[in-house]
Amino acid sequence: MSFEALKKSRASSLEKTLSLVEKDKGGGYQEDTRFWQPTVDKAGNGYAVIRFLPAQEVGESPWAKYWSHGFKGPTGLWYIENSLSTLNQPDPVLEANQPLWEQGPGSEGRRLVSGSGPQNPGRKRKLHYVSNILVVSDSENPENEGKVFLFKYGAKIHTKILNAMNPEFPDEKPINPFDMWSGANFKLKVRKVEGQRNYDSSEFNSESAISEDDSVLEEIYNSMYDLSEFTDPKNFKSYEELKARLDLVLGRTTVKDDVNLGKQEEPASAPESEPSFSAPEDEPESFASSQQQDDDDDAMSYFKSLAEED
Repeated sequence: MSFEALKKSRASSLEKTLSLVEKDKGGGYQEDTRFWQPTVDKAGNGYAVIRFLPAQEVGESPWAKYWSHGFKGPTGLWYIENSLSTLNQPDPVLEANQPLWEQGPGSEGRRLVSGSGPQNPGRKRKLHYVSNILVVSDSENPENEGKVFLFKYGAKIHTKILNAMNPEFPDEKPINPFDMWSGANFKLKVRKVEGQRNYDSSEFNSESAISEDDSVLEEIYNSMYDLSEFTDPKNFKSYEELKARLDLVLGRTTVKDDVNLGKQEEPASAPESEPSFSAPEDEPESFASSQQQDDDDDAMSYFKSLAEED
């Protein structure tokens, strides 16, 4: 922008700056609008019909598959990162988990890795799948119907996809759910079971074409998103970066320290509330405060995604 343009824009500069401030108040987490998830009511129930779409290239997978870790360390900081095991590379969390797991069944090390429920998923890996979908019916958000989105889901829905392709019983005809002509719509039925979203009642319809008009199919196909970003090495942090973050979150400097942490016995009387932890000495208090806010935003996003996918 030239100086003359700057001078002419003075009248509206304050208003524009204030609007940016308001926009910035949204926090560290910004929702990716490319993704779709079903809307549920107060009881945790929801229903929608979607159609899984094909791979963009012949021979490619119609889904991306990746692993992540998400847990809170004894420092009060969160570790929410994609796992390098997705790329078949060494990952610092898996390396740190190994000696904990080897402590055996019932040990504190095993509990640290396995977790103790949805709000404490432990340090184990979480598996994610991402596919392109067409939203066929979404009564809660009808503006989504007929549009292409990304859909992130877990092992249970993926198993339903595999079962449709390779049915268990001989009287069931195998279908390719990703075929635009002879695939099938997927009735996504959401229920709340033991506080968590459950998709067990979801099922595929009979075979049908998305449309008999190839021009409509071509438009849908051209609207699909590139799935390669989810497994592109450039979108993963390096081993050294992940190791540094892990050490900060765990408040340790060696794997040995982590093993000893797993061997600690429970206190005779556990505190009623979570104890407060001071920031590491090499982390300024002001940074620790802002980092905690970012961690809380990331954690909220992470647990939201865990609740939604299955």
